[in-house]
Amino acid sequence: MSQRGRHPRPSPVWYWRNWYYSTIEFMERTRIAAGNHWLKLRRLEGCCGNYGQPGC
Repeated sequence: MSQRGRHPRPSPVWYWRNWYYSTIEFMERTRIAAGNHWLKLRRLEGCCGNYGQPGC
């Protein structure tokens, strides 16, 4: 678990499930995942807060 952020770090299994089972087109899914990773890095948290989206 992440000690810095307010939310615990999700497991890698959930990350891949969100990516694989998403019905969004590949390019849009990639854009959303990059944005969610940027939010996590900017806030220094383990979760971006967009539960169920690719990259979260």
